[in-house]
Amino acid sequence: MSDNTHIFSRTEMLMGAEAMERLRRTRVVVFGLGGVGSWCAEALVRSGVGHLTMVDPDYVDVTNINRQLPALSSTLGRPKVEVLRERFLDINPEAEIVARQERFTADTAASFEIEKFDYVIDAIDSIQDKIELILSTTHYPLPTLYSSMGAARKMDPQQVRVTEFWKVDGCPLAATLRKRMRKQKRFPERKFKCVWSPERNDDAEPKGTMMPVTATFGLTLASLIIKDAHHE
Repeated sequence: MSDNTHIFSRTEMLMGAEAMERLRRTRVVVFGLGGVGSWCAEALVRSGVGHLTMVDPDYVDVTNINRQLPALSSTLGRPKVEVLRERFLDINPEAEIVARQERFTADTAASFEIEKFDYVIDAIDSIQDKIELILSTTHYPLPTLYSSMGAARKMDPQQVRVTEFWKVDGCPLAATLRKRMRKQKRFPERKFKCVWSPERNDDAEPKGTMMPVTATFGLTLASLIIKDAHHE
């Protein structure tokens, strides 16, 4: 990576060649390619992550256009994973990009072989699937898990923060996850960090979301992996 015309030369100037090599070798899987996960995935590819697996069962819908990276008038009806795989290989043709148009559930968990990744990004909306992913990932000593809490009903990206899951205070989604875990008597086997916001807009519709906040969630998740590579 000594060639100063390399696509990651500006990042290497900031982080150094060793950190860039660590990112090139890093294996990340992103579950959920909506308003959070799609921007996280883009940031990882543009930062030099060499292997990215993307998991999402959905197709691009017109309601996605306000906040999701793969959502364009020209991509409506296409699988999100296919749209992003094409885009990411156009950014870095040397990257290994795996697209899986599937849903993570308790029944499909084993097929993803989570233990073979360095990082898992949880950007899943479904509460039970999110619990299954958290429990499956923390069952192993690795990979590192970073999880997105709820980004709906929020308008202020300056309130986004990073906190250990059990210390998140003021996020309805985190509270719901913990309540359901207690009811099921199933708990994460190790600690993990979450990206979340304490902002409350209770008068807003439950599914109301906007890109400045969801993208900030996603970029913050990506930054946690990039920081790990820089400080390792």
